[in-house]
Amino acid sequence: MGVLPRTLLASPSLADAALLSHTEQGRAWPLLVWAPGSGVRMVSSAVLGGGIGERAWVLNAQVPPGYDRLDPVSHLRALASGAGLEGPGVGLMTAASVENRRYAADGGAEAVVTAGIGVRGWAAVPGAGGVAAPRPGTINIVVSLPVPLTDAALVNAVATATEAKVQALVELGADASGTPTDAVCVAAPSPTGPSGGQPTAEAFAGPRSLWGARLARAVHRATYEACADLLTP
Repeated sequence: MGVLPRTLLASPSLADAALLSHTEQGRAWPLLVWAPGSGVRMVSSAVLGGGIGERAWVLNAQVPPGYDRLDPVSHLRALASGAGLEGPGVGLMTAASVENRRYAADGGAEAVVTAGIGVRGWAAVPGAGGVAAPRPGTINIVVSLPVPLTDAALVNAVATATEAKVQALVELGADASGTPTDAVCVAAPSPTGPSGGQPTAEAFAGPRSLWGARLARAVHRATYEACADLLTP
C-alpha cells in the first residue's frame, strides 16, 4: 500500500489530493486521499465519518466490482491507518475509477467527482426500497469551500451539490437522477478554527446564494466531465 508523505498531509486544496493504492483480492486498487488538516467541518452521507463534525481527511477507495465485504467501516479505517491518516475523517468507497476523477473550481469552491453510472435510475421508483446492506457508491462528490457554514448551510450545500449532479446527468441525456448509492461530502472551515478569528458562518448555501452558486457550478462541471465519456455511444 502507498504511504502518504507527511509533506502532503496538510493539503488545503482538493486539487492536491494524493492518489495512493491499496490491495484487495490480490491486486492494487487506487485510493484517493485529501487531508486538509484540523479546523475543518464536514457533512457527509459516507458510511465512515458521516453526519456533521470536525474531520481531518477524506478517503475515496476504489474497490473491486461485486465488492461483498460486510465490514466497510472497519475496512475504511484500516485503509486510512495504512495511508498514515490520523484522527476523525470521512471514508468513501466506489467501484468506479478513482484514477479518472474530475476536478473543477469556481470562485474558491472546489469539487472532485468520481463516477460510474452503469447502475443508474431515478430516485422515485414505485415499489423500490429495501433493507440491503450499503454498497460502495458510484458517484462520489467531494466539495471544499473556503468559508465557514452553519449546520443548516452545510445540509443546504449537500442538497445544492445533488441538484447540480442531477442537472449534469440530465444534460448528458442519462435519463437518471443518479445511482442508488451515491455519496456526498462537503467541507468548510470550522466557525471557530484553530487560529480563531474566523468570520461569521454563512447561513445559506442554496444555488442562488453566493457560495451555493459557486459550489453548484463546480460540482456540475466535475460531474459532467466525469460522466461524459461513460455516456458516449
